Amino acid sequence: MGSDLLKVDRLFFSYHTLNGETKALQNLSFSVKEGEFLAIVGPSGCGKSTILSLIAGLMPPEDGGITFYGKNGKKPGIGYMLQHDHLFEWRNIWQNVTLGLEIQHRLTPENKKKVEKMLEDYGLSGFAHKKPSELSGGMRQRAALIRTLALEPEILLLDEPFSALDYQTRLTVSADIARIIKKAGKTVILITHDLSEAVSLADRILVLSHRPAHVKAEFTIRLTLPDDSLLAARKAPEYGAYFNQIWEELSNENT
Repeated sequence: MGSDLLKVDRLFFSYHTLNGETKALQNLSFSVKEGEFLAIVGPSGCGKSTILSLIAGLMPPEDGGITFYGKNGKKPGIGYMLQHDHLFEWRNIWQNVTLGLEIQHRLTPENKKKVEKMLEDYGLSGFAHKKPSELSGGMRQRAALIRTLALEPEILLLDEPFSALDYQTRLTVSADIARIIKKAGKTVILITHDLSEAVSLADRILVLSHRPAHVKAEFTIRLTLPDDSLLAARKAPEYGAYFNQIWEELSNENT
């Protein structure tokens, strides 16, 4: 892994409504290295998705800073995958996965070839002209990933992208997508409620406190693996110890 690509420094954020103020984040700090796969877990409603929205620039923090150390000091490109695939039914799969390129006026012959190659690599080449409703949930998530990767972001923000899938499909798709992302050398921040998923996929895990959230604990994950499969990760001798430690941190938050 390289140097820090992203630094969140003493971040504060609150939501304001007519009924008052809800503090979401308080003195939150962490960094992410280039090429790192970071997972963030924490109690429901603690502000995990808020962190991604702030990193993506969808809203400004109240206090503190978010800095990037991209190439030549420029802000790196950011891709954002949400819980649902948000594919448009009135567009076929090809039109969906090329939507971002179309909006940015980057649908060049070279980029079209890259998208075609991704559709082939991810098992969707025969479905380019199908509508989203004709695809399974796992295939739709792969299409959503291609749409995101087509813009060649340096940082991927994943907000529980597998939560809408059934358990068996979730295992398969999360393993495939993780393999794709790691092969591409992307920097990833994953929000998840699934501790098994976090331990299996991440290089490092942050455990957040109750709202207003701060980093309560941090775990660097090192698994002894015969291969890079998700099944191998869950059978690693260290897996159970990591799972139990993180579960204990979260359980203490709920008492």
